[in-house]
Order: sequence, then C-alpha cells, then structure tokens
Amino acid sequence: MPLNSLQKRDLEVNWHPYSQHQTAPANMVICRGKDALLFDEEEVAYIDAIASWWCNPHGHANPQIAHAVADQLLQLEHVLFGGFTHPKAIELSEKLLQHLPQNHKKIFYSDNGSTAVEVALKMALQYFANHGKKRTTFIAFENAFHGDTFAAMAVSGIGFFTEAFADLMIQVKRIPLPQDDNIEFVIEKLQSHLEEGDVAGFIFEPIVLGAAGMQIYNPKHLDQLIKICKKAGVLCIADEVMTGFGRTGTLFATDQLSQKPDMICLSKALTGGFIPLAVTSCTQEIYNAFLSEKVEKAFFHGHTFMANPAGCAAALASLQITLSQQSQDARRFIHQQQGAFAEKLSTNYKVRNVAVQGVILRFELETSSNEYYGSLRNQLYDFFIAHQIILRPVGNIIYVLPPYCITAEQLATVYQVIEKALQHFGFAISK
Repeated sequence: MPLNSLQKRDLEVNWHPYSQHQTAPANMVICRGKDALLFDEEEVAYIDAIASWWCNPHGHANPQIAHAVADQLLQLEHVLFGGFTHPKAIELSEKLLQHLPQNHKKIFYSDNGSTAVEVALKMALQYFANHGKKRTTFIAFENAFHGDTFAAMAVSGIGFFTEAFADLMIQVKRIPLPQDDNIEFVIEKLQSHLEEGDVAGFIFEPIVLGAAGMQIYNPKHLDQLIKICKKAGVLCIADEVMTGFGRTGTLFATDQLSQKPDMICLSKALTGGFIPLAVTSCTQEIYNAFLSEKVEKAFFHGHTFMANPAGCAAALASLQITLSQQSQDARRFIHQQQGAFAEKLSTNYKVRNVAVQGVILRFELETSSNEYYGSLRNQLYDFFIAHQIILRPVGNIIYVLPPYCITAEQLATVYQVIEKALQHFGFAISK
C-alpha cells in the first residue's frame, strides 16, 4: 500500500524500537484513543488487545486520570527530587506501601521498567559492598526479559536482544523456569550456583514471564526458590513491571507468594499508560545499609524526571481505579471469558500449552517454527491488523492481555478474529 504523508514524515525522522527498518513496513499512524480502541488517521478503529505493551489497564484517554494530570500540571509540573520532595510523591509512596508486602518500607522512583530493574540490581550490589562483602553475580530465569539498560539486559535471557553486547555484561547464572516436572532439577541447579558464594540477588518475573511468551508457572515453586535464596543471604527481586496492578488475578503477583521479595520493580500500568514513571520498593534493611557518616555509602543514582508530580498524580488516579469494585468486577469478567475461550481453543484447534492467569490468555501453535520474529509471527500480526485487532504474537505464541475496560462485544470480536486466523493458517482441527 502507498504510504500516507504522516508515514513518510515518520520514516524521515524516527527510529522505532525492535525494528529492522531495511525490511519492516511503515508504521501505523495512531491519532487518538478511547477506552480499548485506537484510531488511525482515517478514523479506522482497532481493538487494543494487549493494552499497548501492557501499559493501559484502564484504556486510552481515561478521563479520571487525564483530569488528575491536568490539575497537577496547573499546580506543579516538575521539581527536582534531589533535595526536594512534593505532596504527590509522598502520597503515592504511602498508598503503594499500603498494598505492597509488609516488609517493604521505602520507595525509589525512576522512569521506566528497565530503570526500575537497573536500580534494584545496583542496590543489591551496593548493599553487599556497603557491608564489606563482594557479591557480583545474579541468578535469573532462562528466557526472562527485564529490560534494555545494561544490567537489566544482562539478567535477561533472550539472546536475540542481547547477543551484540554479550561480552560486556555483569555476571549472571541462569536456571530453567520451574515446572512440576523439573522443579527438583531447578532446585539442584540453584543450589549449585549459590554454593559458589558470590551471588548478590535472584531476580524473577513472578508467576508469568511476559516477553518470553506469557509463560505461566506455579507460585509454590517460586516460593521454594525464594526460600532457598533467602537462607543463603541472597536478595530477591520481583520484576512486576508487567504483572503488577491486577494482571495475574491479585493486585500484585507477589500477593500469591508466601515468601516475599526484598525488592519489587513497578512501571507500565503504574500510571495507567499516561506518563513514564517507575518504582523500586525495598525493605528497611536494604535502606539501612546505605545509612552512614560516609557519603560514599549513599546510593548515587538518580533520574532527572524521577517522581515527576504529573506522573505521580496519574499513578494515584490509576491506582484508585484499579482498586475500585468496577475494575475488580471487570477483571473477573475478563478472566471468565478468557477461560471459556481457552477451553474452546483446546478442543477445536491445533494448539498446546493453553493457559489463563488472571486477565492473561496465552497459547502456542503446533508448529516447528517458533522464531521470535519469524515469518509465521509476522503473517499473524499482519492478519490481526488487517482485521483491526492489535495483537503481537511472540514467535508461535499468541496472547491476549486486554485493558480492563474492554467490552464483552470487543472481546468476542478479538476471539472471532483469532479463530479466523487459526483457520486461515491451517490450525483448525479437521472434523
């Protein structure tokens, strides 16, 4: 198709993420959004079935969040957080700590998921350095994804994204994702890593690995691993950038754990998708390790826009919506619909590993091709866009993670288009 004027202008000036611009088609131009819909320059509506990379739990242009941001911008748009504070940052920290594990006492702000993870990893390393101990290694799951900054990239396991920087990483030892059939092996591998004595932290996406294809695993297995790490004095870091704020059936995925992490990373849905903001929460013990008469023991890490007042206002409004009965009912409804569609998929189509966790549905196509950006993935993506649905398959994995405000009709349309795609690409079971 010929490019429109905005696409031409975009190609002239913008470099987009995860794109090979030599071969990639021009990017779709989105001009406005409303609830679960995004509209292009021709006012064609697309159902955003992945909440725009999991950022918009309450949909687009939510008036409650928009008004909170507008009101804040007319009062205080920004103030540096070094040596200063402001009411919205105090209020947001207080509200978050009410809902985070009881052992969490302090909030450190940054501006996206990668930096929230980067902060946690640096905190862990300096925690031990401040105690006069040298621990420089982290443990992470194979195929995990924790971000694109250097330390976050190092603890990520997707080589496709990180192989160009392989010789420049911090030290990371990996363990498989624990499942019922391999948990003993995973425990043995974890213990062998811990016996080497230089492990500072264990970082994990609790219950669901997002970018790895929404891989779901049992919280009881994660509890076992955390307990072993804590016994060895290793700090445990929960990356809840994707799982936080109602995605997995509880407010936070760590709510389903009996063993609580020492740090939690939050972003994406934190502000309802309105403004970049991130949080790294931690225990009092971690915070105390940085208190000293020696200035060099302070945590010298900061972001220009950390704790931005407008971002904090958006986060407070988004959290209020998330905690509302209406939002909780919406999440329950989505979970029920996802479960019903999962049963249909398992019966009528050539799929495997169909699973639902909270509002997340994922399944794998029965194919030998699972390239992250392979031809099947690209064909599926194009098919969905042609049918006005925004879904981004991960290799041969399709997942649906909609905004909570999606209507029953819109969700049914998403399912219908998925079924059309499975039939079109030969994944329907012959009767």
